[in-house]
Amino acid sequence: MKIDVILKEATSKSYVVSIDELDKLEFDTKVAIVTNTTVSSLHLQTLLGLLHVKEYFVITLSDGESYKNFTSLNYILEACFEHRLDRKSLLIAFGGGVIGDMTGFAASIFQRGIDFIQIPTTLLSQVDASVGGKTGINNSYGKNLIGTFWQPRAVYCETAFLKTLPPREFSAGVAEIIKMAVTFDKPFFEWLETHDLSDEANLKIAIQKSVSLKARVVALDEREEGVRAVLNYGHTFAHVIENETKYTTYLHGEAVAIGIVMANKLAFKLGLLTQEEMKRIKKLLEQYHLPTTYTIPSLEAFYDAFFLDKKSAHAKIKFILVSSIGGYEIRNDIAKEIVISALKDDNA
Repeated sequence: MKIDVILKEATSKSYVVSIDELDKLEFDTKVAIVTNTTVSSLHLQTLLGLLHVKEYFVITLSDGESYKNFTSLNYILEACFEHRLDRKSLLIAFGGGVIGDMTGFAASIFQRGIDFIQIPTTLLSQVDASVGGKTGINNSYGKNLIGTFWQPRAVYCETAFLKTLPPREFSAGVAEIIKMAVTFDKPFFEWLETHDLSDEANLKIAIQKSVSLKARVVALDEREEGVRAVLNYGHTFAHVIENETKYTTYLHGEAVAIGIVMANKLAFKLGLLTQEEMKRIKKLLEQYHLPTTYTIPSLEAFYDAFFLDKKSAHAKIKFILVSSIGGYEIRNDIAKEIVISALKDDNA
């Protein structure tokens, strides 16, 4: 199946997301494959068997969110210079969201921008991170605060790569699927309530639906100036949790699951979401063994960290909230007392 990502900006090129259609990669140029130690040991030989290029080399990074930093970015760039890539060369991101974000960032700044393609190997990156052109790295202030918008030349989502995913990684990807259903597609959410994604046929349907939703949103708002911000539902809270725990306690999707529950409690206090809807969303998250609670060390520090969120501007915190399942509101007018009250509820 092929899903078009149609971009409207004159500086961006539209591209195709292919699902289970990768049989050959042929390029008349020099190629650098960026991957990590885990993916390399499991799947690199499979990828190399599909590759037909002028010349290639492999850049292998350590695995984990804690390596999504300037040091790793510089390692990628130095390798590109060492192997004499030029503006006609190509990078291939072969891994999960961390690899995809860093490879895309490197591609966007190497000699002022070269092409890259995404071959995501985790469920989270297939349904979300690989589509849309967000690139970046983390720093001490938070997640993805340094980066660019740089669209891939193509995306190849192969469900065969998901068969080696650990259960936690699989569940982390499901959190992103649930996120999109809750905010944009109530019938899809209801379908998820009755269909087990451990079934391969159901999983493929969920991936196709999620990618289609993401492609539609990116086409409407490539640079997150409006509706695309809704894809950050749960993330405003999740990014603070990840930073507080030094990216070592939770996978990104696990933090998002907790963030969704926190956001829902705030929506409930504002009368946007019913208690029954809150319970349904939480139940679906817990069905995939995702965490839904987090003990906040300092409510004041947690709240202050929201101001570093990329969506916030003019000293106002922007929250993405669900307005009944399948709907959303973007709010930047919520009093601190209400937010703290919702966080206290989660901390109880």
